[in-house]
Amino acid sequence: MTRLGGLGTASAVLLAAVAATTLLAPLLAPYDPDFPDLMNALSGSTAAHPLGADALGRDVLSRLMYGARTTLIGPLLIICVSTVAGTALAITAAWAGGRVDAVISRLLDILFAVPGIVFALVTVAVLGPGIPGVVTGLAVAYTPYVARVVRSAALRERSLPYVAAAWVQGRSAFAICTRHLLPNLRPIIVAQSVSALGFAVIDVAAVSFLGLGVQPPTADWGLMVKSGLDSAQRGQPLEAIAAGVMIALVVAAVNMLGDRLGRRR
Repeated sequence: MTRLGGLGTASAVLLAAVAATTLLAPLLAPYDPDFPDLMNALSGSTAAHPLGADALGRDVLSRLMYGARTTLIGPLLIICVSTVAGTALAITAAWAGGRVDAVISRLLDILFAVPGIVFALVTVAVLGPGIPGVVTGLAVAYTPYVARVVRSAALRERSLPYVAAAWVQGRSAFAICTRHLLPNLRPIIVAQSVSALGFAVIDVAAVSFLGLGVQPPTADWGLMVKSGLDSAQRGQPLEAIAAGVMIALVVAAVNMLGDRLGRRR
């Protein structure tokens, strides 16, 4: 951890704390996040409700704890799927070369031309609002970003002597790629994935803010920012501020950690 530097270590600790809070939310949250209490609607910060209550009287702190689940699980799924798909495409293109590389490269160029949020909106239109459509669309959008970085690194590794030596020894292309190329590319893949995670958090929150991701009454940071803006106009901004600050902190921590991992390559 110390090799990450002070900021890198602090970022890792923050993300670990958020993950622990997410897992332990049923034990740590003081209230049911979905239980309305209209008598406390739009109440300010009190001993019973440190971050106040939303327009339906639901405890903001409890919803913040539970909301981390949907806010983080979606981006993690997006990064896992796009990393596997992008790495497979990149290694295939780098190893095969020729027409295969050209076809994969043109496919990636096409995907690059379409903004990720558009993919998300299209898949939500087809599959309906919710996490499955958002994850599917953004996973497709993030795949070329992983593939581009990994392909460049794989082309360099492909030309190194150890690959030729393994080929002369009679090892198959699959064995060389999985046992030699992939382990040497792992640091780059991990750094790229961590860096992309921050953008995925923002995109998932943005889709939820638009009302096309996680649906009410489920707690979600993007939804909390949206509903919090309405509450802010009625004199209670704590919900929007709390959710917005948590999104910003998580994204900053992820980006910092990704930058530190990238420097260690």
